Amino acid sequence: MVLLIHHTTSPFARKIRLQMSEKRMLFVLRSEEPWNLSQDVYKLNPAGELPIYLNDGKIISSHYAICEYLEETNPDVPLIFGTPEQKAEIRRMTDWFDNKFYREVYRNIVWEKVHKRFARGQSPDSVTLKAGLNNLGFHFEYIEWLFEKHAYLAGEELSLADLSAGAHISVIDYLGDVPWDEFPLTKLWYSKIKSRPAFKDLLKDTIAGIIPSRNYTNLDF
Repeated sequence: MVLLIHHTTSPFARKIRLQMSEKRMLFVLRSEEPWNLSQDVYKLNPAGELPIYLNDGKIISSHYAICEYLEETNPDVPLIFGTPEQKAEIRRMTDWFDNKFYREVYRNIVWEKVHKRFARGQSPDSVTLKAGLNNLGFHFEYIEWLFEKHAYLAGEELSLADLSAGAHISVIDYLGDVPWDEFPLTKLWYSKIKSRPAFKDLLKDTIAGIIPSRNYTNLDF
C-alpha cells in the first residue's frame, strides 16, 4: 500500500494525490505540519519537504521525482503524453505553476494567511498579501489566453499541467481569494477539473480554524 506523507495546504502533495487518483491507485495519507515537521520526516527526506512517497520499502521525495516515477510505473493512464513537443509543453506548464505561480502567488497568499498564523501566531502582512492577489490576476489573464486556444492548459486533453494548476488554485479557492467572475474561461475549466472523481477527496480537506469559501465544494459555482 502506498503511503503519502502530506499536508492539506501543500499544492505539491495535492498534485500527487490527484495524479495517483487519476491513475486509480490506492493510497493512504499521513499528515505533517510543514511548520512543525517531525524527525521522521527528516529521516525520510533530509530536505525536510513534503510530500514523501513510500511503497514497499521504496522512499521517494521531491514532487518532481514522484510525478515522473508515477508516470513510469503506472503508464496505463498517462498524464505526460504525446509527441516530444507536447510532453515538453505539459512539463512547461506544470513547471509554471510549481515554480512561478507558487513563488509569485501561492507563497504571498497561503503562507501569509495560513503558515504565519500557525507557525508564528502572526497576522498576514497586507503588502505581501496585496502583491499575491495582484499577481494572481496577472497569472489568470495568461490562463484565459491559453483557454482561448484549447480546452486544457497544455492542449485538448487533461494532463499533469491541469492537475498542478488545480492543486495550487484549490488552496487559494479554499481561502476565498479567487475572483472567478472576472475570468470566465478559467472558471469553466476549473469547474471541469473539480468535478472529476479524483478531486472529490481534496474537496473534503479542511484547514483547522479556517472555514472554506462557499465556492470550495460547490461543483456548479
